[in-house]
Amino acid sequence: MRSRLPPIPIFLRNLHSSSSMASGAGLIFRTISSPSPTISSKLPSFVSSIPYSTTVSSSSHLFRGLCASVSRADGDWMRTKKLGGKVYASQRGYRKVRGRPAARKKKDKAKELELDVKICIEEQLPDDPEVLDIAEMLRLNVPMAMKLAFDGLKDSDHKTRDPAIDDVGQYESVELSILLCNDNFIRELNKDWRNVDHPTDVLSMSQHVPELKLPMLMMGDIIISVETAARQAEERGHTLLDEIRILLVHGLLHLMGFDHELSDEAESEMEDEEERLLRSLGWKGKGLIQSASNAEDDEDPLPNTHTDGRKKAGSLRFYKPKFSYIFCDMDGTLLNSKSQISDANAKALKEASSRGVKVVIATGKTRPAVLTLLKTVDLAGRDGIASEYSPGVFIQGLLVYGTQGREIHRRNLDIDVCREAFHYSVEHNVPLIAFSENRCLTLFHHPLVDSLHTIYNEPKAEIMASVDHLLSSGDVQKVLFLDTTEGVAGTLRPYWSEATAGRASVVQAQSDMLEIVPPGSSKGSGVRMLLEHFGATADEVMAIGDGENDIEMIELASLGIALSNGSEKTKAVANIIGVSNDEDGVADAIYRYAF
Repeated sequence: MRSRLPPIPIFLRNLHSSSSMASGAGLIFRTISSPSPTISSKLPSFVSSIPYSTTVSSSSHLFRGLCASVSRADGDWMRTKKLGGKVYASQRGYRKVRGRPAARKKKDKAKELELDVKICIEEQLPDDPEVLDIAEMLRLNVPMAMKLAFDGLKDSDHKTRDPAIDDVGQYESVELSILLCNDNFIRELNKDWRNVDHPTDVLSMSQHVPELKLPMLMMGDIIISVETAARQAEERGHTLLDEIRILLVHGLLHLMGFDHELSDEAESEMEDEEERLLRSLGWKGKGLIQSASNAEDDEDPLPNTHTDGRKKAGSLRFYKPKFSYIFCDMDGTLLNSKSQISDANAKALKEASSRGVKVVIATGKTRPAVLTLLKTVDLAGRDGIASEYSPGVFIQGLLVYGTQGREIHRRNLDIDVCREAFHYSVEHNVPLIAFSENRCLTLFHHPLVDSLHTIYNEPKAEIMASVDHLLSSGDVQKVLFLDTTEGVAGTLRPYWSEATAGRASVVQAQSDMLEIVPPGSSKGSGVRMLLEHFGATADEVMAIGDGENDIEMIELASLGIALSNGSEKTKAVANIIGVSNDEDGVADAIYRYAF
């Protein structure tokens, strides 16, 4: 949970300013808080009534010479970049800020104690608005927590606390650094200094050496993993800010000499002090020790909690992807029963893509149909998940596009099978569509033919004058019969399974449609070709589908998910059966299993 560690060099972005705050009890605390009006209005009156001024400094004992100070400009945080081991704001064109001349101090009988607090964001953490807002809030929260913690030392009778820090009134200033980082960063600290190869939520690194008799109290550093904090916040039902405040209190108490790992009595004393501080500050949630204890005792959690691993929408930025690729079907999977992409599914795909997961569409549809549908939820184009320049598996794996949208595979249906199918269509008045790359071709008008365009967004079918004219218009990858569910199951499928034996295969994506495709072709074979093109393996893939045409793709993937509305054959081969396409099945699968 924590450790006291020696200082280490850290490259980061330093967020620092200063102001003053009255503390009472004969001491005046000068702190770094510089709130915006919206933040200061939420503070206790004894804080929010104080005028604030902003300065910039890089004098932290831990970060001296390793980071450039930055300031806010027009309400935004400026960020630094690691350049050859040091960071220079001027090299990024950032505005240089000079510290304001110190205001002339008024004579005061009370002793002044300066609190020098650095709030820092490690550079590997994404530029996330919520994290930046939390960093700003901490500029106010940390000094308040320090004041209450110091007040708690007076006349205390703690039996297990290390008394090395006792009377803070003997110092001229107190220094403390807070670092927000990701799991990888805190894992490396654990590995290097504690021989523990996994991330933790908070680490405390003490800098205080009583024997030096320094005029300043160098408390040390508190390192908090935002990613671990986010997961714990979800598990415990409060916000990320609430969890980081809890971890701050825990880390601060460690630096003040509390150590719950020493004994049961030490744990009890530190737990009580955590609860006192959180309650006094008006912060939500239980202390870290009590929360951990409750988690161990709760062997039978209530239903609908997050024990199933489902992440909250908007939280994927704090989780590491389990897969490099998500292959996703369209009809019956990404699309609901109204052939629409829900907002929840769109948001989940955007989040996954923003975290570096490559989302690849694998469908029986044409590429124009896919792009038309994705445009409705802002998922098409160079900044979306699919475009004319992105990879994809289309028309049941018969057209496969690789990097930059270049065609890497095409397979056409036997021309004699096409001819026989269209003669059957005319003779039995059953509508049939030929898919020829980005075109749809047919021989006569029919309401079901129109529905393929109006409902499923396929290109509007072109009416050809004859079978020969149609077949001479271009290569045909597949043909699609449209009928009732009963007509497909009772007549079309049995007939064409026998008629095309050895020359073609029949597949179904929808119960009222029957597709005839080249033998041995499938979405799964298209996905396999694309992975070879990427130089990737199936171990890196999560696949989501519903129809029989998704079976090979789901079997190929490291994690194959069939939605509950899917065919029984598909669900039988899946690793997991997810919720239906009308219940945002794709989003549920991503939030539950992809990270």
